[in-house]
Order: sequence, then structure tokens, then C-alpha cells
Amino acid sequence: MDALLASTAAVFIAEIGDKTQLLSLFLISRFPHRTPIILGILVATLLNHGLSALFGAWLAQLVPDHWLLWFVAASFVAIALWLLIPDKDSAQDSGLLGLGAFAATTIMFFVAEIGDKTQIATVVLAARYDATFWVIVGTTIGMLAANVPVIMAGKWLMERLPLATARIGASVLFAVLAIFTVWAALRSL
Repeated sequence: MDALLASTAAVFIAEIGDKTQLLSLFLISRFPHRTPIILGILVATLLNHGLSALFGAWLAQLVPDHWLLWFVAASFVAIALWLLIPDKDSAQDSGLLGLGAFAATTIMFFVAEIGDKTQIATVVLAARYDATFWVIVGTTIGMLAANVPVIMAGKWLMERLPLATARIGASVLFAVLAIFTVWAALRSL
């Protein structure tokens, strides 16, 4: 249950103001139907975060136990610092738009998540928790919880969200995860 809750909260908060939220705004400005966009986000997130979580679980088996928690804590600190840097909208008119809302969203979201802080967070969370399935479920729920309101309410919602506050809140959340991980590492000594 810890893996599910931590993964959901971490990705939800980290996603606020992220480039994929900006991509959501871009997509709703190009396609009239919301459902294919939401389904595209779901599929892209399950694929991307599924592979990322499996990679994190594999890393957890590779790295010796006495080093793993320290590696995870350092990764949480790095993500906390990374979250303080605002994302920019890099979506431009793309040839992918001709594929339709579902296919364009799936491909664009999958690619946008490569190397993104939420993908890295998924790897780290899967390495931290011995519950890969729940990390995938949690990160997917967090991604949808952050993006579906943007898709449904669009520009009105984005104009009212304090993005700087959200970035700081997400940074604090990852710093707290780092502290708990250091605490667990110290207790295991």
C-alpha cells in the first residue's frame, strides 16, 4: 500500500506544470474529443512507466542491499532539485497529429516521458519498493489524476494553478521521501 500511495502522490504532484500537462493542453486545442486523448495517456503511461518500473526492480536486484537505499535517497534528492526547474512546452505542430487523437497522444506522451522526471521517479520508486505492480498502478493513477483535469477544464484550470507552488510542493515531497529512505538505510545498519 505504501508503494501505491507514494507513487500516486509523487507522480501527481511532480506532474503539475510538467511538459506533459502542457502537451495535454496542446492536444485538446487540436482534437475535439477528450476520450481518445485520455486513453492515449493511459496507454502511453502504462507502457512507459511499466518498462521504467521493471528497470527499477531489476536495478534493485543488481545493486547490493546496503547501497540500494543510499542510491535511492540520492536519486530522490536529485529529483527534488530537478522539480524546481520549470518545464517548457516543446510541442509544436507535428506530423503525428494526422494519426488521430489516440495514436498521436499515445506516441507523443510516450516520447515526452522518456527521460522525464516522472519516468526517473518511477524507476527510483520501483527500486525503493518491492511492489513493482503497485508502483506502475500508482504512477499511472498519478499521471491521469494530474492530466485528466487539464484535459477536461483545459486552459481555465491551467491559468489558476500556482505552478511555482506545485513545483516546490513536489520538490518537498521528494525530499521527504529521501529523508524516509535515509532513515530506513540507517536503521538497516
